[in-house]
Amino acid sequence: MRVDLFDFELDKDLIAKEPATPRDSSKLLDLTEENMINDRHFYDLPDILQKGDVLVFNNTKVIPARLYGKRGEAEVEVTLYHPENGLTWWAFIKNSKRLHPEDVVTFYTSEIAPEQSSFKARVLEKHGEDGVLLEFLCTADELAKKLETYGLMPLPPYIKREKPVAGIWNKYNDKENYQTVYAKYEGAVAAPTAGLHFTDEVLKKIEAKGVTKVFLTLHVGAGTFLPVKTDNTEDHKMHAEYGVINQEACDIINQAKKEGRRVIAVGTTSVRLLESAADETGLLHPFNGETAIFITPGYKFKIIDYIITNFHLPKSTLFMLICAIAGTERMKAAYAHAIKEKYRFYSYGDSSILKCVNKI
Repeated sequence: MRVDLFDFELDKDLIAKEPATPRDSSKLLDLTEENMINDRHFYDLPDILQKGDVLVFNNTKVIPARLYGKRGEAEVEVTLYHPENGLTWWAFIKNSKRLHPEDVVTFYTSEIAPEQSSFKARVLEKHGEDGVLLEFLCTADELAKKLETYGLMPLPPYIKREKPVAGIWNKYNDKENYQTVYAKYEGAVAAPTAGLHFTDEVLKKIEAKGVTKVFLTLHVGAGTFLPVKTDNTEDHKMHAEYGVINQEACDIINQAKKEGRRVIAVGTTSVRLLESAADETGLLHPFNGETAIFITPGYKFKIIDYIITNFHLPKSTLFMLICAIAGTERMKAAYAHAIKEKYRFYSYGDSSILKCVNKI
């Protein structure tokens, strides 16, 4: 399938640099009714949901995986994206040409100069588009603490932030904003952004309506932001991400499907893990491992009935996924409407709720 089928024009001014305040004041494009497009706000979501619905959340927690470092006098910007083990990580690196195997990078902050820093990593391997394999020179317990001190939130590349200066290390409050209110298990290097709109108040209203909440965990990798550089979808390589679905979640979702109740995925990450764990009959099974599932139009969904999701990049794997869910022409029309109505795009942007029309 040609990648350019999923292209569209987008004004860069519509890319959200910061989230809506409060979170649930963001716009919500409602595509739950056939051939209808309704403009709402996210705080209207409880009115759209029904008693008996099952809402599936990804409770991964984003780690502060962006680091600034030096190798000698050379500056490098590091974004961790996939752990090999506790101390060894694959990373995307700006200015990676300056690094070679056995080089040592010293990380710093606006308050901790390189010459004062004890936080270092050794370059083990370089692999082109896969980036660089780093070994941190500390204990596993120390690494988590040092990331909290030295790291910044790994915002996607289209959200521009100037390099932190003295005394300013988290100017935009991204450590709070780029995290869902229900985040629990650390491991993601990108947020499951559909969940960023939920507030404690919205969650309470959903519960009061009789909607069941189910949690799974998919540690989102930075590969989710990588552009599709191939001309055909069949040639694109997805990065693997680690996920877990427990037996309790499977039982709740399988029972809902059996009774004809709606299963609504919060975000593309939830969809990808659910579909990875389902068999051909539509039965969901416990899952503990990696998935590199790549869903494009023509796929028949086994679990979901609806999805809550943000607005995605042209020609991205995420836009291809929602086209598979709701239909390519339907989504192009919806995005044209969203652009006309000045909806805000991408991770800090507005939201939508879509009906799945391609199911087994």
